[in-house]
Amino acid sequence: MRGVFIAPLPYYIDKLVRNIELHLTSEIPPSVNHYLAYRGVMKNGRPRAMSYKTQEAVQYRRRFAEYVTEQVAEQGWDRVPDKDQHFYVDAVFYFDKRRMDCNNYFKVMLDAITDTQLIWLDDDVTCERVQRIYYDSENPRIELTIRPVDYVGIFDDESQANEFVSVCFGCARYQRNCSLLRKALIGKIQREIYEGECTKYTKKKEIREINNGKEEHED
Repeated sequence: MRGVFIAPLPYYIDKLVRNIELHLTSEIPPSVNHYLAYRGVMKNGRPRAMSYKTQEAVQYRRRFAEYVTEQVAEQGWDRVPDKDQHFYVDAVFYFDKRRMDCNNYFKVMLDAITDTQLIWLDDDVTCERVQRIYYDSENPRIELTIRPVDYVGIFDDESQANEFVSVCFGCARYQRNCSLLRKALIGKIQREIYEGECTKYTKKKEIREINNGKEEHED
């Protein structure tokens, strides 16, 4: 039908698709201090330090990636990875002793999950959150809960995003695949959008004609 424009995904966000979780349990992985090692090499006649992943880290990544792949299938996680979708990674640590820095253990875990390419394509979309720290010398581990974030781009949640998009339907820019809207939905701050309103909003010609016709009829 002429004049009708259907919003492409992800302009309307499906709440049922967003509200899913993946639960994982990891052994305590190698810390960032044991992730990389260095060796000296000669380059152009000069000594250089070259980094490489330790055998401990390589084995962990392979082992944990295989486990994640199994859990994705078992738990029915069927989201298609999206480079713009962010995720909460909530972690509960069970260390075998005190005075261990939990921030040192995310790197290799997230890299292993990235290796699967089943949840995200790159871990630059993760929001790591430490929920609790316990001490369990008999069964040290890290329990992870992964789920899509509540926010959508610059909007607090999908409801706010959809409300903004519904207003965009009446804008002349929308039918031209508005760059302001695209950037807002991936989290880019723009001076044209302030307190939930777009200063570049321009009514479509058809809507203006309808409104003008109503005004003339009322007169």
